[in-house]
Amino acid sequence: QVQLVESGGGLVQPGGSLTLSCAASGRTSTTYTISWFRQASGKERDFVAGITWNARNQWLADSVKGRFAITKNIAENTVYLQMNSLKPEDTGVYYCAAGPTGVADIRPSLYDYWGQGTQVTVSV
Repeated sequence: QVQLVESGGGLVQPGGSLTLSCAASGRTSTTYTISWFRQASGKERDFVAGITWNARNQWLADSVKGRFAITKNIAENTVYLQMNSLKPEDTGVYYCAAGPTGVADIRPSLYDYWGQGTQVTVSV
């Protein structure tokens, strides 16, 4: 069993920044790929970014490239999503998920464990 706890969401104006954290714990939690997904109201859950357990590989959705970055503190087993130049369309609930080792698949169904989610609202 892997436990994931997100934090760092909130209300921010367009153009602002936020950093989300995902703390992982539990047996074998260090071997999973960790990805971030977001879900806007009434829409499907979309892939945002992913990072392998050893932080050697990262992936970003086209919609966030150049604005977001994903990093991992291996010693603390915590993944961060640094979000800059935020837009209203970035609004949603952000979830971190633990999935198949070695890849960051964009399909939510392939992820075994999920956090509770954290709300990000980008608005004036």
